Amino acid sequence: MEKTLLRDFSKYVSLNILGMIGVSFYILADTFYIAKALGANGIAALNFAIPAFSIVHGIGLMIGIGGATRYSILNSQNKNEEAEGVFSGSLKLGSMIGLVFILFGLFGSRTLSSALGADADTLPLTQAYMATILTFAPFFILNNTVLAFVRNDNNPRLAMTAMMVGSFSNVILDYIFLFPLGMGMFGAAFATSLSPIISLGILATHFVSKRRSPVFLKHKMTRPAIRDIFTLGSATFIMEVSSAVVLTTFNLLIVGLEGNRGVAAYGIVANLAFVAVAIFTGLGQGVQPLISKYYGMKKWKLVKKVKSYALMTAVLIAALIYVGTFAYSDILISLFNNENDPAIAQLAGEGMKIYFLGFFFVGINIVTAMFLSATEKARAAFVISILRGLAVIVPLAILFSKLWQMTGIWSAFVLSELIVAGFALYLATATEKSTLAYEKRD
Repeated sequence: MEKTLLRDFSKYVSLNILGMIGVSFYILADTFYIAKALGANGIAALNFAIPAFSIVHGIGLMIGIGGATRYSILNSQNKNEEAEGVFSGSLKLGSMIGLVFILFGLFGSRTLSSALGADADTLPLTQAYMATILTFAPFFILNNTVLAFVRNDNNPRLAMTAMMVGSFSNVILDYIFLFPLGMGMFGAAFATSLSPIISLGILATHFVSKRRSPVFLKHKMTRPAIRDIFTLGSATFIMEVSSAVVLTTFNLLIVGLEGNRGVAAYGIVANLAFVAVAIFTGLGQGVQPLISKYYGMKKWKLVKKVKSYALMTAVLIAALIYVGTFAYSDILISLFNNENDPAIAQLAGEGMKIYFLGFFFVGINIVTAMFLSATEKARAAFVISILRGLAVIVPLAILFSKLWQMTGIWSAFVLSELIVAGFALYLATATEKSTLAYEKRD
């Protein structure tokens, strides 16, 4: 049993980490090509627009993870008809929310861009990127939703393939639209927006065979089902929104301290950090199907083992990330500092060495929140996500920026993740004790 568990753990985690690294190329490729084509103002504009992408991405993950968690639990209990209903409801819910984002993209992108910190130099570029992303929001949401269900329907390899192909198509299209065609910021956003459509085309092959479940639009969407999806996926959504909140807070603080050059430097650090967060998210998404499955079967010891493997893997990954970024920070920064601006290079270099220390705790927080969600402890998972995104880091960033300027801003991220990690481990331990007590009564 131990060998089987390790094999399944390695399979799901490795495939999902690879897939999420691919997804992170959505933004990283944009950053690289925009830096080459549009310079520091382009990077700053992208950084102002990314929060909108994070919210769209987060809603897709919330519906996908929330629905797929319930889907796995129901399937493990042989309630296949109910499981299919969850999938159908998730698709309809994602489509409806996506239509609302289209309206924001068409009529509210300029106002939203200004509110997120864009000034006269960056507003046209920010608006062009944001309007395009929001207009294609239904495809981003549905892609994240279907990915989660395909992964939970015992096909993690296809989910990884779809993520990778969609992401690398973005890299190719970015180059074509920005350079040979000269489409500017719209071209970068359009390339990114086509990627989930390509991914969905690949995922559709999962449902071609009638032997594959679930079916698409057979079941009605009910309020209890929607509430259940939101409840189980809320922690994942808050994690993504927290990224947007942190990004916006840091942007507004940094633009006051260092101007658009400071925001460009933070843009480099944040986009490299986006890849690191994607790796930990892949780890969390990889263990979710296993945890939900064993939880539904009431195999508590296996649930605990999967969580332990995930936490150890998170710490190992954090060490590798920090050593790699510390050793190659100059090279990484130069890839995005197209104008070779020494001020941007210095700010980004100093920031990366401090900021990336936080990833020793980010992995613990993401894995623990996913563990709690997958075991129907949505409230505890929600607490972790709120602490990460709002309650701790925002006041720390504001306070530390006044005391130590840029050093304080970078340090706020590290300290906040450390504080949250303490709460996360406490909540996970309390959950384990209550679960084991319930098992003994059973």
